[in-house]
Amino acid sequence: MCRIAIVGGGQAGLPLALGLLDKGYQVTVVTNRTPDDVRTGRVMSSQCMFDSSLQFERNLGLDQWETQCPPVEGIGFTVPHSEIPHEKVIDWSARLNNYAQAVDQRIKMPFWMEQFASCGGNLEIRDVGIAELEQLTASHELVILAGGKGEIVRLLERDASRSPYDKPQRALALTYVHGMLPVPEYSRVSFNLIPGVGEYFVFPALTLSGPCDIMVFEGVSGGAMDGWREVRTAQEHLAYSKYILKTFLPWEAARCEQIELTDENGTLAGCFAPVVRKPVLTLPSGRQVLGLGDAVVTNDPLTGQGSNNATKACKVYYEAILARGDKPFTAEWMNDTFDRFWKYSQYVVEWTNSLLIPPKPHILSLLGAAQKLPALASTIASAFNHPPVLFPWWRDSDACEAYIHVLATRNAQTAHSQIVEKSGF
Repeated sequence: MCRIAIVGGGQAGLPLALGLLDKGYQVTVVTNRTPDDVRTGRVMSSQCMFDSSLQFERNLGLDQWETQCPPVEGIGFTVPHSEIPHEKVIDWSARLNNYAQAVDQRIKMPFWMEQFASCGGNLEIRDVGIAELEQLTASHELVILAGGKGEIVRLLERDASRSPYDKPQRALALTYVHGMLPVPEYSRVSFNLIPGVGEYFVFPALTLSGPCDIMVFEGVSGGAMDGWREVRTAQEHLAYSKYILKTFLPWEAARCEQIELTDENGTLAGCFAPVVRKPVLTLPSGRQVLGLGDAVVTNDPLTGQGSNNATKACKVYYEAILARGDKPFTAEWMNDTFDRFWKYSQYVVEWTNSLLIPPKPHILSLLGAAQKLPALASTIASAFNHPPVLFPWWRDSDACEAYIHVLATRNAQTAHSQIVEKSGF
């Protein structure tokens, strides 16, 4: 019976562990937090997961909260006018093909950890360093490092060719709240881009105390939204959140007049640099460890792909492990498995990194054109579920112009047909 160890108990590691356990593998999960540590701790992420990621959880039987969690039914995009208060330069929304959902990881991870242990998995609570990795590789056929953004993942070498930033690009903050007014028509991720200042997006979710909204702030480093270091208490965090909206996004502030924190641990602030690491770690003994999820591909939260990327990496690794059978997990197999995932993830990385700099002119034209072209707005919305649909026209200005032209022509033809039909000719 194949023995596999997974270091890390998060969105990538736990579904992989549970899936492999169900297939008869002997699985060990090593993490430095107990289920109760996670359950009673601070929020960890915003984790809005789109349909294909949710479907993988469904396939593994891990979707325990689908009927309790409010749906996210669409994507909205807004750019405020730089000189006229309450005016918007760009403002559109589009429905998703299938809803997304965001379940607080303080709910998911403890449940999955306890489920893993109750089903016969070996759950170990301890810190892991080089010595512990050596022990695990000596007693398991495969060791996977899925430690998220923890210190241990720094053992994996940074891939400079795929990592354009060597320092954080945004000051990040989360605020979990009750009492926010809903948007009209249908629920959505309401995304606001404030040129030179940063980004703010918000969406419904499920937390320990029931349905809530998660506010995500992305302040340009050193800019007007980068004041979180001065915040000392949870209530100061909430007050600063409301101040930002009142100052830059009055339509969002109007939704938040009665908001309260979900709990004293419902806030988070910090920063990290987006990075891609090389997937294989060779230990002093010569044995190898394979990186997974955020351990190897850490994106800024700007496009909401963190949990989605982790889940899709988990799916690729899960299928590759099953397909490997009783063959050894060589370094070549490890690199090939990551390369399979990178064929998808490269688009996530490029898309996210492109929004961390001032948008190129063709991107601004694209986002503006979506106001008049519903098909374009729908395509951009669908990218949150599958980012490769944006390419090549997100990257290439000529392809972008041609794509907009095609959609505008179709839109005009449809409008003409509708006029003809109504006129009775």
